[in-house]
Amino acid sequence: MKRLSWDQYFMAQSHLLATRSTCTRLVVGATIVRDKRIIAGGYNGSISGGTHCVDDGCYVKDGHCVRTIHAEMNAILQCAKFGEPTDHSEIYVTHYPCLQCCKAIIQAGIQTVYYANDYKNDAYAAELYQMAGVQVKKVPLEKGISLPGQVDNTSKQLDYISELLAKIEANGASGKEICDLQQQAERLFVPDN
Repeated sequence: MKRLSWDQYFMAQSHLLATRSTCTRLVVGATIVRDKRIIAGGYNGSISGGTHCVDDGCYVKDGHCVRTIHAEMNAILQCAKFGEPTDHSEIYVTHYPCLQCCKAIIQAGIQTVYYANDYKNDAYAAELYQMAGVQVKKVPLEKGISLPGQVDNTSKQLDYISELLAKIEANGASGKEICDLQQQAERLFVPDN
């Protein structure tokens, strides 16, 4: 058995954390690491004790679910709650952090962002990372690493979904409809809890 690299080990932790997500739009996990030691983890979902999107649907305002706290924020807040400094740490996230999480990451003193999947990568976030001296590196989870409950996404399945979406778009579907359908297709490969 091949030993995982540190990057793959911490990214796998983030993917495992994502399985706890209660968001119905995108499942995200984040792991904060300092000196090769996990200091916090988070996933996107509602406040502790709050209503979850998986139970009552999303609470959407201006195209965003306001019920959900992002995985990166949950991990950073976990450090604050338990007195764990984040200065000079790294964060591993399943998806490229949004602009608001980018700003929190910078303010928390996190020096490197590792992400597995592109997701609405914001140009201004990239500019802020560069200005703050925060390194950003894409580290996709390697094929062959299986997580509990993970479904094998074969290239045939992904090609079929892409083909269907292209046909739907050719028949006049809007960009938003295509995006929504893509997100629904991605959720089909995430196991129900």
